[in-house]
Amino acid sequence: MTNVLVCIKRVPDTVGEVLLTADEQAVDARFVGFTVSAHENCAVELAVRVASADGGTATVLSLGSDTAVEQLRSALGVGCSAAVLIEADPAGFGPADVSREIAAVVNAHAADGHTYDLILLGNDAADTGDFQVGIRLAYELGRPVVNGVRTVEVGDGVATARGDGIDGVETYVVPLPAVVTVLEGGVEPRYPTITGRMKAKKTTIETVSPRSAPRGSGRMRLTLPPAQPSTVEVLGEGPDAAPTVVDLLQRLGVTR
Repeated sequence: MTNVLVCIKRVPDTVGEVLLTADEQAVDARFVGFTVSAHENCAVELAVRVASADGGTATVLSLGSDTAVEQLRSALGVGCSAAVLIEADPAGFGPADVSREIAAVVNAHAADGHTYDLILLGNDAADTGDFQVGIRLAYELGRPVVNGVRTVEVGDGVATARGDGIDGVETYVVPLPAVVTVLEGGVEPRYPTITGRMKAKKTTIETVSPRSAPRGSGRMRLTLPPAQPSTVEVLGEGPDAAPTVVDLLQRLGVTR
């Protein structure tokens, strides 16, 4: 029986144009909705699959304000059986703070007799780009960690994680308990059923307070990548354009 904890974060939906706040410390969410990153949706899917394969449990956790309950209930609706909210203003919490608070919940649950064999997180934060929480959490708990994988399977006391490498698929086998961060693309997240939504509404969400004051992220500011050009160049029309196209392909190194 494998008990899994999956960690998610309420983030602005950045499908459209991304804007920063005036202090350049966060993504401006005034004109967009909120969601969970694609990485974390895949992590939730993997958590449900691993837990259901051998009769374990999948618990979802988030650090944020009470508005993050919406995202927690979404995870409950697709198969997680319990949820935990570390209620705090996420703006003041850096990666070290978040990992420390998650570890505190894990240790508190272990003291109450509920241990987690596997902890899954998204590979990075969709709003701030932090890649640190998974590694810092593993360090806090003294567990092995694998980053940036697409699938995870559990059996015989080990987790087998697979991800893309330079020469193809790379496979990592680590003993449990372990921490794994997930990239999107390895699994297809499921959609909640009507039954799942109804169950999610009735599930009591455990709410806890932070164990210590946050130290913050320490970042100076966020920056946006340069805007991509939105103009096009017409190389020609009909057969007369063929020489220009060939010349362009040669300059790009596509043809000889």
